Amino acid sequence: QELSKRGLGKNIDLRIMQLPVVYQKAKEQVFKIWTTLQPLLAVHVGLASSARAIILEQCGKNKGYQEMDACGFHPESGCCMLDGPEKIESTINMKTLWKNISVEGIDIIFSRDAGRYICDYTYYTSLYYSNGRAAFIHVPPLSTSVTADFLGKALQTIILEMLKQCGEQRK
Repeated sequence: QELSKRGLGKNIDLRIMQLPVVYQKAKEQVFKIWTTLQPLLAVHVGLASSARAIILEQCGKNKGYQEMDACGFHPESGCCMLDGPEKIESTINMKTLWKNISVEGIDIIFSRDAGRYICDYTYYTSLYYSNGRAAFIHVPPLSTSVTADFLGKALQTIILEMLKQCGEQRK
């Protein structure tokens, strides 16, 4: 929400959507994003309740989704896409991003495992529908040191760097 107030600059059409903590509904929303909006990049942001850092996730995993969602369901056979590969890497090089970016006041971590719940499920689904043109950022809960304003600025900085990578890939 804070990012929507800040924006990403005049020439960037930023759309913010809140996805439900329900596997099937999240999958449907992600499919709509890619088929109707057709963005250059979709950046998903999820809460990591025990995190004390911002976590840049490199890939989404297809299998292992056994934890129940907010409606008490989990995907059939614990899988995102029955015909999908085991994992899909983002076209955004999160390791490069992690090495080249810093946000004063919070650590940034590189990760290859977004966990097997709605976050990873959404990320994999988005990577699948977009041929890798998605990114996922886990953020810590808001606190006295991590305010909404602070997180909004940090996300703005990180996403602008991701968009630079997209521009370099198009050349």
